[in-house]
Amino acid sequence: MQPIGANTDDIVNRMVDVIQNQFGLKPKEHSYMYRRPYPEWFDHVALPPRYRVPAFSKFSNQDDVSTIEHVGRFLAQCGEAICEEALIVRLFPLSLSGSAFTWFASLPPDSVSGWANLEKKFHKYFFVGIHEMRLTDLIALRQRNDESVPDFIQRFRDIRSQCFSVSFSDGQLAELAFLRLLPMIKEKFSS
Repeated sequence: MQPIGANTDDIVNRMVDVIQNQFGLKPKEHSYMYRRPYPEWFDHVALPPRYRVPAFSKFSNQDDVSTIEHVGRFLAQCGEAICEEALIVRLFPLSLSGSAFTWFASLPPDSVSGWANLEKKFHKYFFVGIHEMRLTDLIALRQRNDESVPDFIQRFRDIRSQCFSVSFSDGQLAELAFLRLLPMIKEKFSS
């Protein structure tokens, strides 16, 4: 007596044979090969003579590095390769790790047409509002009762450095920081 599963396997194999022979259809094979999301010709662009690929700072989306900060650092680290858009696109995945690299590797083939397109996709996927503070966050900042002036100024600078879309002159920032000091300290400075 044959095991139950063996009979089922025979039936399935015979059905596959009938479908292949009578209709010329073959079972679909799964392809798990990686295909780059950018055009193939990007791989044929030569690196500048004597160019050494830098050890890029890595973005993994696990720390407090914003996408804007990462892209800025990446472009600065590219050096002379920044002159060729295809090279920037090719080098970018070397600056990614963890879930960020997985995101890049899962982009559909030919879905990246150039650097501007890739950067836009990167920001859209990973930019989280937590990383960017807004002007309202800066205005809401106040010196704490137990906080020294240097500590408050440092905290003000830290938050200001996360306000990517806010552009103030140094004088305007100094005035804003001054207005956020404790009243008794402001009195000492103003007299």
